[in-house]
Amino acid sequence: MTIQQIKNFLELANELHFWKTAEKVFISQSTLSRQIRSLEDEMGIQLFERDKRNVKLTDAGKFLKEHWSATINELDQIHRQAKKIDEGMSGFVSISYPGSITFRFLPRFLETLNANLPDLKVELTEPTDENHEKLLSDYRTDIAFSRDKISNASIDSLKLFSEPICLVVPYNHWLNKKSLRDFNELQDEKFIISGLHQKTFFASLLRNFFNKHGFEPKTIIESDFGGMILNLVSKEIGISILPLSFKLAKVPNVRFVELDEEIDLYINWRKNEPNKTIKKVIEYVKLVKK
Repeated sequence: MTIQQIKNFLELANELHFWKTAEKVFISQSTLSRQIRSLEDEMGIQLFERDKRNVKLTDAGKFLKEHWSATINELDQIHRQAKKIDEGMSGFVSISYPGSITFRFLPRFLETLNANLPDLKVELTEPTDENHEKLLSDYRTDIAFSRDKISNASIDSLKLFSEPICLVVPYNHWLNKKSLRDFNELQDEKFIISGLHQKTFFASLLRNFFNKHGFEPKTIIESDFGGMILNLVSKEIGISILPLSFKLAKVPNVRFVELDEEIDLYINWRKNEPNKTIKKVIEYVKLVKK
């Protein structure tokens, strides 16, 4: 059997129609029928129940559909990675990032890449669960910007910079750095923040920060999307805590009050990465100022 035969079987298993499948894979219906019959003969298994009107998968066919789909996806993933390694300068790089770097650092970084690697194709992903480590390990991203250093023996990390976290308040709010003497003065304030029960790094940072100050916020809205949080604060629905980078979004009627707590930004990549393009990208990030 060949990989193409298996792919054609999977297409037919989805369509359950020989003519439509043949059109989809650009072969004749008779050729597709011969391929499926050859596959069944080679394996000694009936894959489809068919009559003049209907085509149905047998139980064995259903089992192979499930497992061959996973195998073909893995083969395609390996092929894509090999292609990246071979392409060098004109390859493809996927990058995951936290939303807070959207307003200055990430655009400057992409501008640097465009100037030095003009043929490079970049895919950007902002994962909501911030699981950059799994994305790297599963080859679903090549470079991950994250707020925490990934502790994994197969991943390298480089700290790029630190910045304060800030209370984000409506512009006319009473609070400023001098007026805030004790965090418990905020006990009546309504907070719009990441859910403190979550396992993301920023949620963990907030939990530790509040515990350090012996303070439990009155949370009225939970969100991981900084842009949404800023808009809600500007509507005077509540206050929040975000990295200083969000100030660059320049949302009206919002003021940032720096706190005595910092958050870092790291770039992470797979150790011993053979893709020459990725190595070049990592070098270019060092040229970007925050």
